[in-house]
Amino acid sequence: MTSRDRLDATDARLLLELTDRPRATAIALAERTGLSRNTVHARLTALDSGSALGGFDQRVDPAALGYGLTAFVTTRVVQRRLDTVAAALAAIPEVLQVHGLTGESDLLVHVVATDAEDLYRTAGRILGIPGVERTDTALEMRRLVDYRLTPLLERTAARRR
Repeated sequence: MTSRDRLDATDARLLLELTDRPRATAIALAERTGLSRNTVHARLTALDSGSALGGFDQRVDPAALGYGLTAFVTTRVVQRRLDTVAAALAAIPEVLQVHGLTGESDLLVHVVATDAEDLYRTAGRILGIPGVERTDTALEMRRLVDYRLTPLLERTAARRR
């Protein structure tokens, strides 16, 4: 993320309002934040075209699509094949995210499945990628804290200009 993409307090205030009211118009946002409509419109356009906001698909719960099982697969790979392994992982629809790690494992792969048999198939597909040396799968038993940014947005919004 470049410094140009970094959000300031005004951006954070707008995003907090959108968190509460995702379909709010620019006029409504201007009224609620005390900003001009043109400022709100310009900020929203910049946020939409920059890298600060993810896609709408990040708000869809996989369970609503029938993928109620979540697992994390730690993966050890041949280092020189890391890019090809990442590309192969990206081609698996059940893979939601892949994080590069330090330590014993090289990748943390966030996957979803419809049931245990589907997870077994997906885990086998990951292990079958050329360059993957070893995997270890952990099931999510219960989500204790959902993905959230509101506390960070509130902290950033409080940093008034």
